[in-house]
Amino acid sequence: MATIAVIGTGYVGLTTGACFAHLGHKVICADIDEDKVARLSRGEIPIVEQGLERLVHEGIKSGNLRFVVGAAEASKDCEFHYLCVPTPQGEDGAADLSYLQAAAAQIADVLPHGSVVVNKSTVPVGSTEVVGRVLGRRDVSVVSNPEFLREGTAVDDFLNPDRVVIGSSDQEAAIRVAGLYSKVRAPIMVTDPISAETIKYAANAFLASKLSFINAVANLCEAVGADVNDVVLGMGYDHRIGKEFLHPGPGWGGSCFPKDTIALAKIAEDAGYDFSFLREVLRVNDEQFDRTAQKVLDALGPAPAGKRIGVWGLTFKAGTDDLRMSPSLEVIGRLVKAGVLVHAYDPAVKEPIGSIPELEVVDSPYVAVRGAEVLVVLTEWDDFRWLDLDEVAEQMEGRHVVDARNILDSHALKRRGFTYRGIGR
Repeated sequence: MATIAVIGTGYVGLTTGACFAHLGHKVICADIDEDKVARLSRGEIPIVEQGLERLVHEGIKSGNLRFVVGAAEASKDCEFHYLCVPTPQGEDGAADLSYLQAAAAQIADVLPHGSVVVNKSTVPVGSTEVVGRVLGRRDVSVVSNPEFLREGTAVDDFLNPDRVVIGSSDQEAAIRVAGLYSKVRAPIMVTDPISAETIKYAANAFLASKLSFINAVANLCEAVGADVNDVVLGMGYDHRIGKEFLHPGPGWGGSCFPKDTIALAKIAEDAGYDFSFLREVLRVNDEQFDRTAQKVLDALGPAPAGKRIGVWGLTFKAGTDDLRMSPSLEVIGRLVKAGVLVHAYDPAVKEPIGSIPELEVVDSPYVAVRGAEVLVVLTEWDDFRWLDLDEVAEQMEGRHVVDARNILDSHALKRRGFTYRGIGR
């Protein structure tokens, strides 16, 4: 059993802390927000994430998990120190390391001799050296242990990972970090810090590329008259390609893929390599937002301004309440600029969206479509598949559906007099 300080109780930090506590380690999670620490200490978690609340309650009850105010308070008696702070995108596209450096500075003087500081945040190549310089402690090792957590399945991803990547120039420190995962059944890869940091960015950029590719294929299917669902099925049977991330949609987003893809392009630029491929991946994604919005405008007719639509789904993916870089909001923003009136429903969103004040968030999928000319599906919540289409037809003014996730029964809709527009169909 190890003692672990987790600096930052955001999405990555809270999941990391709760999961390590579940594995039997003693974990202290730190945050600067006193109110948040108080709520977490009561087991009140601020995010929607399957299984996380249960693990937090379990950890608090067992005594393996507790929450404190301030990084120094958490780190003063621990052996391992996980930095799980934001690394937002800067104006030039590079990751902003100011939070990471500030966290390292706060714990530098209180770290016990022989401690290991671990970068869990997504950081540019060379960040272990940056943290090492800030710490200024020759007796402390800095290790990279990037996270590969998918929102909505983060707990399972942590406890049943495809791999654990550890980057360190200190073999002993790497082995000690690997020991934290002794109860996890997964390959453990030990490499140098720069390679570990590159693996994280390259993995996310590849997945983003796969999504842009299948969206482009869906657009091709529309042009030639193919059905993208059958095309995806045929491709996915090839084990070299696989079935994952072959789901066309309105575009991709979230807190990681856009930021990390842009950051990797910036890392390449700074290193003297023109990674033009990634710029095209990003361009295709922006184009997909435009194409999805245009499908809605086409359904509304030649004068869309002032007409009303109902939207199902606001979060960037189902199973989470995260709105950061949501494709849904990207599409809605384009429609609002065209003068379209938008009412939207999402199971995990109850408050107005500050970035789009014109958007009205309602508390029912049927209220969202009341009086609407077009129903637009933008997030793949499974609940939407089973809604009463007769009730939808009764509530709507028009008979048009734009299903940007291809989750509704097109035949059932057409039997009720709807026109159906999917992605790649």
